[in-house]
Amino acid sequence: MFTHIVVGTDDPAASAHFYDATFAAIGIEGGRSGEASYYGSYQSGFFSVQPPRNGEPATFANGGTIGLSADTQDQVNSWHAAGLANGGSDEGAPGRRDMGENKLYGAYLRDPVGNKLCAFTTNVED
Repeated sequence: MFTHIVVGTDDPAASAHFYDATFAAIGIEGGRSGEASYYGSYQSGFFSVQPPRNGEPATFANGGTIGLSADTQDQVNSWHAAGLANGGSDEGAPGRRDMGENKLYGAYLRDPVGNKLCAFTTNVED
């Protein structure tokens, strides 16, 4: 559905450190283009973090959450731990978050500049 998601940062180094660790925890490699860090590809969809192109300060989306797919509960746990160890803050510890009959396991973080993210898997152990 999406080709890409871009979030802003006023601290590209701190954001790159955070996203390198959290994306690696769910098996996604990254790269750099100037001050931008990117993860994924045009074929799979990519995520980028960079200073706003208009030169204004970066802000996060109030009420917005970016959801990332993980293959396993262990990946969700690793993603959350990597985020906390690399400048992120907890917005919801890893755990079950079933929706009706859908079995879900996920966790929430804020990146170093306040963007809210989650990682979820549908491969849930009972």
